[in-house]
Amino acid sequence: MVSKKVTVVNTQGMHMRPAGILAKAAASHKECKVTLNAYGKSINAKAVMQIMSAGIKCGTEVEIICDGTEEQAVLDEIAGMFENGFGE
Repeated sequence: MVSKKVTVVNTQGMHMRPAGILAKAAASHKECKVTLNAYGKSINAKAVMQIMSAGIKCGTEVEIICDGTEEQAVLDEIAGMFENGFGE
């Protein structure tokens, strides 16, 4: 299990577009569990509705936790997405 803390840089937070990109990327790694911790909640990063319903705002610190096959590579990929604002 590996983890990293990142800050949401998207001005509108984790709305539909970045949540969808994140869920799709996380779901593509079948053998790795990807969890987000924000606001004291544990969120399944493969579930777009869980991400959106968490209401993660700009400037929020989120911990990404990856556990499974190629967990470090998955963590680096997901963290990179947060750091570049999901291309927005």
